Amino acid sequence: MTTYDAAVVREGLHFGESPRWHDGRLWYSDFFDHAVHALAEDGTDERVLQVAGQPSGIGWMPDGDMLVVSMRDRRVLRRAATGNVVEHADLSGVATFHCNDMVVDGAGHAFVGNFGFDLHAFANEHGSDGLVDPSILPSAVLARVDPDGTVAVAVPEMSFPNGSVISPDGRTLIVAETLARRLSAFDLDDQGNVTRRRVWADLAPLGLLPDGICQDTDGAVWVANAVGPTANRIAEGGEVLDEVTFSQNCYACMLGGSSGTELFAMTAPSSDPRDASAARNGRIESAAVRVPHAGRP
Repeated sequence: MTTYDAAVVREGLHFGESPRWHDGRLWYSDFFDHAVHALAEDGTDERVLQVAGQPSGIGWMPDGDMLVVSMRDRRVLRRAATGNVVEHADLSGVATFHCNDMVVDGAGHAFVGNFGFDLHAFANEHGSDGLVDPSILPSAVLARVDPDGTVAVAVPEMSFPNGSVISPDGRTLIVAETLARRLSAFDLDDQGNVTRRRVWADLAPLGLLPDGICQDTDGAVWVANAVGPTANRIAEGGEVLDEVTFSQNCYACMLGGSSGTELFAMTAPSSDPRDASAARNGRIESAAVRVPHAGRP
């Protein structure tokens, strides 16, 4: 296993999520800044879009329009190149709490997760030990938003479907089930249908709580560990191949940069909304790794 240390790229975020490398910039959401930003390699940071409902997952349609998850009102917004923003989809009929991360396939099908219940209120009341057994916690669905904005349930009864990736050939969807501490995989067809659910990697023995994820050309998945200052590169089956260490807990990661080998991470001391909204302690950190980005996002 190769280990890497990271450097701080940007400070002053509330809570960064859903980093995406797109058109030569790192795009990301800052929950409590209520905005989507784009960070250039020279350090220039553009506040691209304000999202009153709190932004999270980001993706792009085949025509170049940007999709953004609006968490608290459980919608997906669509921003055209002109800057015009409309509602793309309303997920309130299927999402049982805040929507979160998202991945968009090559045809424009968007897969959107949600918490399923008020995770932070539950943890504050019962302590983190109350989250150890996912079988006693409310489940959530993974939603599919078709290119025309139609919403369907892609996968029922998931344990907080969170970060997701689609393989380069577009045929495999991998989803981080955060509270079950596993990566689950599905076959994916051209119509956005998912079948053959299976465990891609059980992360519980490793003590990892998977949040955001991304994939490389070897087929390995980088996993942001929400309960520690690391991102781990995982092979199918669960072997840890590499690890990056950060200055604080890691909640999302993305391979990018001009070579595709820069692992960017969104870090913060805590994901508790009370702490994250009150102070700007979030950071973007990065490390140069060996294997470049592949697939989506």
